[in-house]
Amino acid sequence: MVLTITPGPTGNVLHPSIIMFSSLFSTTDPTAQNFHPVSSAFKPEELNGALEPKDTEWLCAGGFMTETQIWYTILDDGTSVMCQIIHSSVGVWYPQIQFTFKITNPHKGETEWRSMNISNFVTPPPGLDKRSSKSDQFTITHKAAPGSDAPESYSIHVNAGADLQVMLDVRRSVGAPGFKAGKGPKGGYSYFGADVKAPEGYVVHRFWPYTLSAGHVILKGVAREIAGPGMFVHAIQGMRPNLVACRWNFVHFQSPAHGGTSAIQMEFTTTESHGRKGSGSGHAVTNVGSLVVGGKLVTVSAETRWPGENANEGAVVSRAEHLLPKHDPQTGYAQPTELQFKWRAPAAVPGVSGDVRGTLSVDVGTPDAPKGLIEKVDVLGEIPGAVKAIVSYVAGTKPYIYQWVNPARLVLNGPDDLAPGMSGGIEAEGHAYVEATFISAT
Repeated sequence: MVLTITPGPTGNVLHPSIIMFSSLFSTTDPTAQNFHPVSSAFKPEELNGALEPKDTEWLCAGGFMTETQIWYTILDDGTSVMCQIIHSSVGVWYPQIQFTFKITNPHKGETEWRSMNISNFVTPPPGLDKRSSKSDQFTITHKAAPGSDAPESYSIHVNAGADLQVMLDVRRSVGAPGFKAGKGPKGGYSYFGADVKAPEGYVVHRFWPYTLSAGHVILKGVAREIAGPGMFVHAIQGMRPNLVACRWNFVHFQSPAHGGTSAIQMEFTTTESHGRKGSGSGHAVTNVGSLVVGGKLVTVSAETRWPGENANEGAVVSRAEHLLPKHDPQTGYAQPTELQFKWRAPAAVPGVSGDVRGTLSVDVGTPDAPKGLIEKVDVLGEIPGAVKAIVSYVAGTKPYIYQWVNPARLVLNGPDDLAPGMSGGIEAEGHAYVEATFISAT
């Protein structure tokens, strides 16, 4: 919601955050601030940045660039469905483009994934703009219908032979417009390097925070209906080879309560090399999130916590916390047994004043007794050799991504204009898809 690296032969999708690169060299003041998070660039009332059509167009740039589009859906029984396109450029190598499909319900012991190399990728297709794309294996068409209940949608058609076919329509409702953290052309961007006007690299995420999917998939000749709420994210990481994130957290929660409720967060922690006072001052934590109630986008949050500074909650709260961690002998990391996500930011609905608050707790169990664990993805086992060499050299350790999907409860507070009784607190029961990524031990 966005660790993107090209899936490897086992086909695991790796969330939009792992290839985060920056320059190895600098001629500027070594104590100058060299990380500039999106949260610092905008006032609380400016965080809800409306998407422009170009924001979700494919960039397909060269150099060290990774770009992805991901459509998530959660079915009524908690099954998680994901479709992803990844466009990866690594230096002088020819870009690699892959499509990954994954459907999983760990509580039923079900997981099916497919990953394929894409041939003859084209964007834009004839007669369309670069929000659409096609290849020999798929056709993804962005459609606009201004003035309707679904002003934007994606039509996803995948034909990988009898083994996999996908026919899915993903609609964005009129009450939940796409957003980026911050208004204007700079919205969504966190920059790396001392000079914001000439950055060494950047990361940016654009979201549809609440979508409704309808269609079906055919796996091994067996058809299955797909229907449920979800989200869409378009993420770009434009960096040189120097890993800059040591941790990532991602959640998207969906519930039918209160006419459609959604909560998402994307959080990363920089490495020691990027922070308030240059190299060695890193481990800044930047988080972007949103809440949807009644099918309407009610707030957008963004917060950065700097190491060594006051960590008390401020006017805007957007953070993920690992609770009661336990050592996992399989990965070597301290795995959380529960994750807690918090939101607080001004209401984003016109004519409504006051703050909107949310708290989501997700129990994921212990390493020896997991709850809703999809898998622990061995990152170095999933990426191309060229990227693997860079990541191994920089990280000096073995990165892992924990993936879970579990029942969860979201607690909401805010103006009653957003939902009846919200000022006294309301709850939404649903399912949360969670990722916790460990790239290095420090």
